Amino acid sequence: MSSLIFGAQMEHAGRLAEEDVYWRCNSGGPASRTCTQRLQASILGKHDGVTLCWRVTRLALDFGRSDPLKVMDALLRKHGLEHAEQLREVFNPSEDRCICRLDLRPRRLRIADADPKKVLRQALLLGLCTTVLYDSQRPVLWTRSSLSRCLELYDGGGFYA
Repeated sequence: MSSLIFGAQMEHAGRLAEEDVYWRCNSGGPASRTCTQRLQASILGKHDGVTLCWRVTRLALDFGRSDPLKVMDALLRKHGLEHAEQLREVFNPSEDRCICRLDLRPRRLRIADADPKKVLRQALLLGLCTTVLYDSQRPVLWTRSSLSRCLELYDGGGFYA
């Protein structure tokens, strides 16, 4: 009887139970079960209606043609710090987890012109972010990619509470 469920032979079609017919009709490949829709709403940012997640801050640094890791290492040494984890004591980052999203219209803080404290604070926060989440409990990870990201941080507490 198991040969009747998926791929029954025509001579056995009369003996198929009603649920077997249902399974046979819905046994198409993965492409037959896909659906594509455009995103028309977001829980992030300001909308015409209710805003569910408020933007906390934007993070974006402009290193020009310089290597982000070398620039940040030099800036740490200039301020008497050995590693990025020590910035936690200086800036006391927020304990609240945030949702991150890539900033579509970044306004980067130019390293050459900016106050070093603002640069160090943004670098600390970027080191605590992935592309989707800010978490102050994770270690500060500086990579060329993480320091070059342009992110918007949103408070997800109102939506997920």
